[in-house]
Amino acid sequence: MSKRIYLSPPHMSGQEIMYVKNAFDTNWVAPLGPNVDGFEVDIAGFLGDGTQVAALNSGTAAIHLGLVLLGVGAGDEVICQSLTFSASANPILYLGARPVFIDSESQTWNMSPFFLEQAIKNRLEAGIKPKAIIVVHLYGMPALIEEIVEIGERYGIPILEDAAEALGSTFRGRKLGTFGAIGIFSFNGNKIITTSGGGAMVSKSAALVAKARFLSCQAKESCAYFQHTEIGYNYRMSNIAAGIGRGQMEMLPMRISQRRAIFNRYRESLSGTIGISFQEEPNQHYFSNRWLTAFVVNESEHFEVENFRQALEAENIEVRYIWKPMHLQPLFSQYLYFGSGVSDRLFQNGICLPSGSAMDEEDMSRIIGAFERNFSPKPIIYSGAIIQEEYGTETN
Repeated sequence: MSKRIYLSPPHMSGQEIMYVKNAFDTNWVAPLGPNVDGFEVDIAGFLGDGTQVAALNSGTAAIHLGLVLLGVGAGDEVICQSLTFSASANPILYLGARPVFIDSESQTWNMSPFFLEQAIKNRLEAGIKPKAIIVVHLYGMPALIEEIVEIGERYGIPILEDAAEALGSTFRGRKLGTFGAIGIFSFNGNKIITTSGGGAMVSKSAALVAKARFLSCQAKESCAYFQHTEIGYNYRMSNIAAGIGRGQMEMLPMRISQRRAIFNRYRESLSGTIGISFQEEPNQHYFSNRWLTAFVVNESEHFEVENFRQALEAENIEVRYIWKPMHLQPLFSQYLYFGSGVSDRLFQNGICLPSGSAMDEEDMSRIIGAFERNFSPKPIIYSGAIIQEEYGTETN
């Protein structure tokens, strides 16, 4: 059996161990310390534009704290992109609030500005003003962020930018994660850089970031004894994890370059395949870190994702479905959804290919060879499904 090729494994540089060893040598084995401070400075310097950073133990924790800081509470509504990982939406339920899901547009596969505004108008007519908008930059691709920010500002609804997959991506040269009132990143083991598990909340508001740090340490007041006046959380990043992150940050520009080279290799080798299209940057203003390379097959080709996935699994190559939209998940099926089925079709006809930055030419040749041997669209029978046109009517 050939070695397994994973979708997006961690890629250590060797620099990480120096920071971790220093933490051990100085006994900073705690959820605070020089590596945590240094990692926050490193990320802030990379993002620029006065952005401040709170290092946390997951991207999910960052979204949760972000919503808390935006004042979301029980009974509120929060607008959320449907095509995403469940971690984008779960914190809405943690707070007893209700998600309102928005379909994707077909350019970037991210939140549709058209359906976003339709949803806002609908909720305002119902006498409910959503408390926040969670937009996601899927697989590193910038959303139509200018339009979304403009809509949020016009209706006075703050943006929480889920850039968990998009560290290093930009729009018009500006780093993603810095467009909203609050941005978040993930450093899970599969991300473009990792701390094994971790995340960060970022904002240009020093007050918001300071409050995030306070809440992430159980909201302990600054006094000699343990005093608490509000609910806190155990969300702070450890000094060990931050040491890994410091070593990883030194390699971030190279990791972006490597992931983009992998995307270009796939596109050059496979774009001639009838019926497939990659997640493309709409124009020169969009710059994706290409965390994952993903493609979708035209419905007319009747591609069966599961057959393809199993065929590559048999060759010990991990590929994965595009995220299943939240409005199709049993957990979230009772909540409002505005869209026309774009994200449904991306899920039904899309695949993510291995994109780890440590892959070599032999790995790439194996994957491309396996693709060419196993990509064989076959007719399937739809059981009465009705495919709506984009920009159709809303559905709940």
